[in-house]
Amino acid sequence: MIKSFYLNRIVYIITGAAAAVFMVSYFFPSLFRIASLMLLLLGIAVVIDALLIYSKGSGFSATRSTAGRFSIGDENRIELHLHNKYLFPVRISIIDELPIQFQDRNWLRKAKLASNEKKELEYFLRPASRGEYIFDNINIYVHAPLQLVKRRYTFAAREVVKVYPSYIQMRRYQLLAVSNRLQEVGVKRVRRLGHSMEFEQIKEYVRGDDYRTINWKATARKDALMVNNYTDERSQQIYCLVNKGRVMKMPFAGLTLLDHAINASLVLSNVALVKQDKAGLITFAENLDTFVLADKKPTQMSIILETLYKQQTRFLESDFEKLFSVIRNRITNRSLLILFTNFESLESLQREMPALKKIAHYHLLLVVFFENTELKSVIGSKVSRMEDIYIKTIAEKFAFEKRLMVKELHKNGIPSILTTPENLTVNTVNKYLELKTRMSI
Repeated sequence: MIKSFYLNRIVYIITGAAAAVFMVSYFFPSLFRIASLMLLLLGIAVVIDALLIYSKGSGFSATRSTAGRFSIGDENRIELHLHNKYLFPVRISIIDELPIQFQDRNWLRKAKLASNEKKELEYFLRPASRGEYIFDNINIYVHAPLQLVKRRYTFAAREVVKVYPSYIQMRRYQLLAVSNRLQEVGVKRVRRLGHSMEFEQIKEYVRGDDYRTINWKATARKDALMVNNYTDERSQQIYCLVNKGRVMKMPFAGLTLLDHAINASLVLSNVALVKQDKAGLITFAENLDTFVLADKKPTQMSIILETLYKQQTRFLESDFEKLFSVIRNRITNRSLLILFTNFESLESLQREMPALKKIAHYHLLLVVFFENTELKSVIGSKVSRMEDIYIKTIAEKFAFEKRLMVKELHKNGIPSILTTPENLTVNTVNKYLELKTRMSI
């Protein structure tokens, strides 16, 4: 049996030869009959190809499977399940109608399936914004054995997928936190100063234990040296405060600063719950948007995830005085408040400093703002014109102001983190664990 590859070549040769003979027959009429015969053979081949590909009412099937929800900024897997029901192998072209957010108009995949073969085709998508993404139909173009005829199959596969904050990153940190392996992602161990008063258990003394924690009553009962074991304070309130103002719309690595802050808030809330603390959430701009009371109930993480999923900026100035009013009235116990925001000039920080100082008077406030990574590339570039010198000088001024902001906050007793967006999560978790270990909360 001749393979379809060779049949295709034969058909193409006959087609080209027929065209050539037709042109030559203009000068040599005797060749016209040969050209007509070749054209007849080509027509018969097309009819046979059409009969083979249309012989079955439904000769092919395709379905799509997704995770049901996507993680922003991560590679999300999609599978296409293909089934060739024909009695001969086929070549196919696949066009999956992707959500409009990806703006991919040239998406095309090709495959070859044997007779009655089932195949899974996978691809990955990286969404850059939160919200609802709509997948539409799957279009399959099945080529007949001689590839002279194509048949189109359209399979209804409309599906709405929600894109959430990076829960893939959250799960990775959760697994490492449970197994005390956060050091693998850059989270540092902080030496404990003194010890916590949160009692955990009585255990046998081993070399290196603090002799000041010896429990003499338990030692007398057990006739072995026993010590009290202490752990970090638990059930402390941790609130993530996410600024949704216009300053958080700045893009970085395909995501906005707001998206980076939301991803870090999700991871930090999850780590806090793993550490037996209470996690809460506040989002604000010109008004308070959402307030999730700090708790450590089993459904708390789902509530925070659903709340963060729909957060968007409205390009307005944020009101820190209203934020202080809400915190003063609704958060009664001393808590750790981690404020995700951004300041591009020292004047913008000084405008908000009175409100920040009032918040820090009642709670432990940690201000997290972003380093402008574009300034680094400008500062490190070579200059060849006078204009480049001016630009580089201005960039150095803005970078210096960022460092002045850290000093200004520290001078007012407010700890801060100046970080790049890519290191935001690690640096924030590091600072949270440091404050907790040093019993600052």
